[in-house]
Amino acid sequence: MYPARANIAKSKLAEGGIVTALGQADDPDLIDMIGPTGIEAAWLEAEHGPVDFADIGNLSRACDLWGMSALVRVTRSEPGIIYRSLDRGAHGIVVPHVRSREEAELVVDSAKFAPIGNRGVAASRLAYGDPDYFFTANDATTVIVMIEDIPGIENLDEILKVDHIDVFFIAPGDLAQGLGHHGNVGHPEVQQVIDDSLARIIAAGRTAGALATKETVGKYIDAGVRFFYTSMKHWIADGAAAYLDATK
Repeated sequence: MYPARANIAKSKLAEGGIVTALGQADDPDLIDMIGPTGIEAAWLEAEHGPVDFADIGNLSRACDLWGMSALVRVTRSEPGIIYRSLDRGAHGIVVPHVRSREEAELVVDSAKFAPIGNRGVAASRLAYGDPDYFFTANDATTVIVMIEDIPGIENLDEILKVDHIDVFFIAPGDLAQGLGHHGNVGHPEVQQVIDDSLARIIAAGRTAGALATKETVGKYIDAGVRFFYTSMKHWIADGAAAYLDATK
Protein backbone atom coordinates (compact mmCIF):
# COMPACT_ATOMS: atom_id res chain seq x y z
CA MET A 1 0.00 0.00 0.00
CA TYR A 2 1.27 3.46 -0.89
CA PRO A 3 2.66 5.41 2.11
CA ALA A 4 0.03 8.14 1.89
CA ARG A 5 -2.65 5.48 2.33
CA ALA A 6 -0.91 3.43 5.01
CA ASN A 7 -3.01 2.07 7.85
CA ILE A 8 -1.23 3.80 10.73
CA ALA A 9 -3.46 2.34 13.42
CA LYS A 10 -2.88 -1.26 12.32
CA SER A 11 0.87 -0.74 12.03
CA LYS A 12 1.11 0.84 15.48
CA LEU A 13 -0.92 -1.95 17.09
CA ALA A 14 1.29 -4.54 15.39
CA GLU A 15 4.33 -2.85 16.94
CA GLY A 16 2.80 -3.04 20.41
CA GLY A 17 1.75 0.61 20.53
CA ILE A 18 -1.38 2.33 21.81
CA VAL A 19 -3.98 3.61 19.35
CA THR A 20 -6.85 6.03 19.92
CA ALA A 21 -9.79 6.47 17.55
CA LEU A 22 -11.76 9.70 17.87
CA GLY A 23 -15.51 9.47 17.49
CA GLN A 24 -17.86 12.07 15.98
CA ALA A 25 -15.22 13.12 13.45
CA ASP A 26 -17.76 12.59 10.69
CA ASP A 27 -16.84 15.52 8.44
CA PRO A 28 -13.70 16.02 6.30
CA ASP A 29 -13.19 19.53 7.69
CA LEU A 30 -13.27 18.18 11.25
CA ILE A 31 -10.69 15.56 10.30
CA ASP A 32 -8.50 18.32 8.86
CA MET A 33 -8.77 20.21 12.16
CA ILE A 34 -7.88 17.24 14.36
CA GLY A 35 -5.23 15.89 12.00
CA PRO A 36 -2.38 17.99 13.46
CA THR A 37 -3.06 16.58 16.96
CA GLY A 38 -1.45 13.29 15.94
CA ILE A 39 -4.39 11.08 16.86
CA GLU A 40 -4.10 7.78 15.02
CA ALA A 41 -7.64 7.11 13.77
CA ALA A 42 -11.05 8.55 13.05
CA TRP A 43 -13.97 6.38 14.14
CA LEU A 44 -16.50 7.09 11.39
CA GLU A 45 -20.01 6.50 12.64
CA ALA A 46 -22.22 4.61 10.19
CA GLU A 47 -24.23 2.81 12.87
CA HIS A 48 -25.39 5.60 15.17
CA GLY A 49 -24.23 8.57 13.11
CA PRO A 50 -24.54 10.25 9.71
CA VAL A 51 -21.90 8.41 7.67
CA ASP A 52 -23.17 6.70 4.53
CA PHE A 53 -21.29 4.93 1.75
CA ALA A 54 -21.10 8.11 -0.33
CA ASP A 55 -19.31 9.89 2.54
CA ILE A 56 -16.53 7.37 3.11
CA GLY A 57 -14.43 8.43 0.10
CA ASN A 58 -13.95 12.03 1.21
CA LEU A 59 -13.64 11.12 4.88
CA SER A 60 -10.94 8.56 4.20
CA ARG A 61 -9.11 10.93 1.84
CA ALA A 62 -9.00 13.51 4.63
CA CYS A 63 -7.56 10.84 6.90
CA ASP A 64 -4.93 10.01 4.27
CA LEU A 65 -3.74 13.61 4.29
CA TRP A 66 -2.91 13.41 8.00
CA GLY A 67 -1.71 9.84 8.27
CA MET A 68 -4.84 8.80 10.15
CA SER A 69 -6.70 5.54 9.76
CA ALA A 70 -10.34 5.69 8.69
CA LEU A 71 -12.27 3.12 10.74
CA VAL A 72 -15.95 2.75 9.85
CA ARG A 73 -18.39 1.36 12.38
CA VAL A 74 -20.95 -0.43 10.23
CA THR A 75 -24.47 -1.41 11.24
CA ARG A 76 -24.07 -5.19 11.40
CA SER A 77 -22.03 -8.21 10.35
CA GLU A 78 -23.39 -8.34 6.81
CA PRO A 79 -20.86 -9.10 4.04
CA GLY A 80 -22.03 -6.48 1.54
CA ILE A 81 -21.99 -3.70 4.12
CA ILE A 82 -18.51 -4.67 5.31
CA TYR A 83 -16.74 -4.98 1.99
CA ARG A 84 -18.54 -2.03 0.43
CA SER A 85 -17.27 0.16 3.29
CA LEU A 86 -13.75 -1.09 2.57
CA ASP A 87 -14.23 -0.58 -1.17
CA ARG A 88 -15.12 3.06 -0.51
CA GLY A 89 -11.74 3.65 1.16
CA ALA A 90 -12.00 2.65 4.81
CA HIS A 91 -8.76 1.35 6.32
CA GLY A 92 -10.76 -0.83 8.65
CA ILE A 93 -14.18 -1.79 9.89
CA VAL A 94 -15.77 -1.94 13.33
CA VAL A 95 -18.60 -4.44 13.60
CA PRO A 96 -21.08 -4.12 16.49
CA HIS A 97 -22.96 -6.81 18.39
CA VAL A 98 -20.74 -9.78 17.62
CA ARG A 99 -22.24 -12.50 19.80
CA SER A 100 -20.65 -15.76 18.64
CA ARG A 101 -17.62 -17.34 17.05
CA GLU A 102 -19.65 -17.86 13.88
CA GLU A 103 -20.46 -14.15 13.65
CA ALA A 104 -16.80 -13.25 14.21
CA GLU A 105 -15.79 -15.68 11.45
CA LEU A 106 -18.32 -14.05 9.10
CA VAL A 107 -16.77 -10.64 9.80
CA VAL A 108 -13.32 -11.93 8.82
CA ASP A 109 -14.69 -13.75 5.79
CA SER A 110 -16.33 -10.51 4.61
CA ALA A 111 -13.34 -8.23 5.26
CA LYS A 112 -10.53 -10.35 3.81
CA PHE A 113 -9.80 -11.47 0.28
CA ALA A 114 -8.89 -15.08 -0.51
CA PRO A 115 -7.19 -17.15 0.72
CA ILE A 116 -8.31 -15.87 4.15
CA GLY A 117 -11.86 -14.87 3.28
CA ASN A 118 -14.25 -14.23 0.44
CA ARG A 119 -14.42 -10.44 0.22
CA GLY A 120 -15.87 -9.45 -3.12
CA VAL A 121 -13.15 -8.51 -5.58
CA ALA A 122 -13.39 -4.93 -6.83
CA ALA A 123 -10.92 -2.10 -7.36
CA SER A 124 -11.61 -0.06 -4.25
CA ARG A 125 -10.46 3.53 -3.78
CA LEU A 126 -7.33 2.30 -2.01
CA ALA A 127 -6.52 0.10 -5.00
CA TYR A 128 -6.18 2.98 -7.44
CA GLY A 129 -2.59 3.24 -8.62
CA ASP A 130 -1.56 0.19 -6.60
CA PRO A 131 -1.16 -2.94 -8.75
CA ASP A 132 -0.40 -5.04 -5.67
CA TYR A 133 -3.52 -4.04 -3.72
CA PHE A 134 -5.29 -7.40 -3.87
CA PHE A 135 -2.16 -9.08 -2.50
CA THR A 136 -1.50 -6.57 0.29
CA ALA A 137 -4.99 -5.49 1.37
CA ASN A 138 -5.50 -8.34 3.84
CA ASP A 139 -2.44 -7.29 5.83
CA ALA A 140 -3.43 -3.61 5.64
CA THR A 141 -7.06 -3.90 6.76
CA THR A 142 -8.06 -3.46 10.40
CA VAL A 143 -10.83 -5.67 11.73
CA ILE A 144 -12.47 -4.74 15.04
CA VAL A 145 -15.34 -6.63 16.63
CA MET A 146 -17.48 -5.17 19.38
CA ILE A 147 -18.54 -7.39 22.26
CA GLU A 148 -21.50 -5.61 23.82
CA ASP A 149 -24.15 -8.23 24.55
CA ILE A 150 -24.47 -10.91 27.21
CA PRO A 151 -24.18 -13.75 24.65
CA GLY A 152 -20.98 -12.15 23.35
CA ILE A 153 -19.53 -12.09 26.87
CA GLU A 154 -20.59 -15.70 27.42
CA ASN A 155 -19.02 -16.77 24.11
CA LEU A 156 -15.94 -14.56 24.41
CA ASP A 157 -13.45 -17.40 24.82
CA GLU A 158 -14.63 -18.95 21.52
CA ILE A 159 -14.71 -15.58 19.75
CA LEU A 160 -11.10 -15.00 20.80
CA LYS A 161 -10.06 -18.09 18.85
CA VAL A 162 -10.91 -16.41 15.54
CA ASP A 163 -7.79 -15.29 13.68
CA HIS A 164 -7.31 -12.06 11.70
CA ILE A 165 -9.22 -9.87 14.18
CA ASP A 166 -7.10 -6.93 15.32
CA VAL A 167 -9.16 -5.67 18.26
CA PHE A 168 -11.83 -7.13 20.54
CA PHE A 169 -13.67 -4.08 21.85
CA ILE A 170 -15.78 -4.26 25.00
CA ALA A 171 -18.52 -1.64 24.61
CA PRO A 172 -20.25 -0.43 27.79
CA GLY A 173 -23.59 1.05 26.71
CA ASP A 174 -25.45 -1.97 25.37
CA LEU A 175 -23.68 -4.18 27.88
CA ALA A 176 -25.13 -2.09 30.73
CA GLN A 177 -28.57 -2.38 29.17
CA GLY A 178 -28.22 -6.16 28.88
CA LEU A 179 -27.20 -6.39 32.53
CA GLY A 180 -30.29 -4.45 33.61
CA HIS A 181 -28.50 -1.17 34.27
CA HIS A 182 -29.65 0.85 31.26
CA GLY A 183 -27.89 4.23 31.11
CA ASN A 184 -25.63 3.42 34.05
CA VAL A 185 -22.32 2.20 32.64
CA GLY A 186 -20.64 3.11 35.91
CA HIS A 187 -22.61 0.51 37.86
CA PRO A 188 -20.22 -1.82 39.71
CA GLU A 189 -21.63 -4.92 38.01
CA VAL A 190 -21.11 -3.38 34.57
CA GLN A 191 -17.59 -2.27 35.39
CA GLN A 192 -16.75 -5.71 36.78
CA VAL A 193 -17.92 -7.45 33.59
CA ILE A 194 -15.93 -4.96 31.49
CA ASP A 195 -12.77 -5.43 33.55
CA ASP A 196 -13.09 -9.22 33.57
CA SER A 197 -13.70 -9.33 29.82
CA LEU A 198 -10.73 -7.11 29.03
CA ALA A 199 -8.56 -9.32 31.24
CA ARG A 200 -9.73 -12.43 29.34
CA ILE A 201 -8.84 -10.83 26.02
CA ILE A 202 -5.38 -9.82 27.19
CA ALA A 203 -4.75 -13.22 28.81
CA ALA A 204 -5.53 -14.84 25.47
CA GLY A 205 -2.80 -12.77 23.83
CA ARG A 206 -5.25 -10.69 21.80
CA THR A 207 -5.66 -6.91 21.64
CA ALA A 208 -8.34 -5.41 23.88
CA GLY A 209 -10.26 -2.23 23.13
CA ALA A 210 -12.25 0.02 25.44
CA LEU A 211 -14.07 3.33 25.59
CA ALA A 212 -11.94 5.78 27.54
CA THR A 213 -11.88 9.35 28.82
CA LYS A 214 -8.90 11.24 30.20
CA GLU A 215 -10.02 10.08 33.66
CA THR A 216 -10.07 6.36 32.77
CA VAL A 217 -7.47 5.86 30.05
CA GLY A 218 -4.59 5.45 32.48
CA LYS A 219 -6.39 2.67 34.34
CA TYR A 220 -6.98 0.77 31.12
CA ILE A 221 -3.41 1.23 29.88
CA ASP A 222 -2.16 -0.19 33.18
CA ALA A 223 -4.47 -3.17 32.64
CA GLY A 224 -2.99 -3.82 29.18
CA VAL A 225 -5.60 -2.30 26.88
CA ARG A 226 -4.04 -0.88 23.70
CA PHE A 227 -6.95 0.39 21.60
CA PHE A 228 -9.26 3.19 22.69
CA TYR A 229 -12.34 4.95 21.47
CA THR A 230 -12.85 8.44 22.81
CA SER A 231 -15.56 10.93 22.02
CA MET A 232 -15.10 14.33 20.45
CA LYS A 233 -17.87 15.62 22.70
CA HIS A 234 -15.65 14.85 25.69
CA TRP A 235 -12.76 16.74 24.07
CA ILE A 236 -15.02 19.72 23.41
CA ALA A 237 -16.48 19.62 26.92
CA ASP A 238 -13.04 19.44 28.53
CA GLY A 239 -11.71 22.29 26.41
CA ALA A 240 -14.80 24.41 27.01
CA ALA A 241 -14.63 23.83 30.76
CA ALA A 242 -10.96 24.78 30.89
CA TYR A 243 -11.60 27.94 28.84
CA LEU A 244 -14.62 29.02 30.87
CA ASP A 245 -12.74 28.42 34.13
CA ALA A 246 -10.01 30.73 32.83
CA THR A 247 -12.55 33.51 32.24
CA LYS A 248 -13.73 33.55 35.85
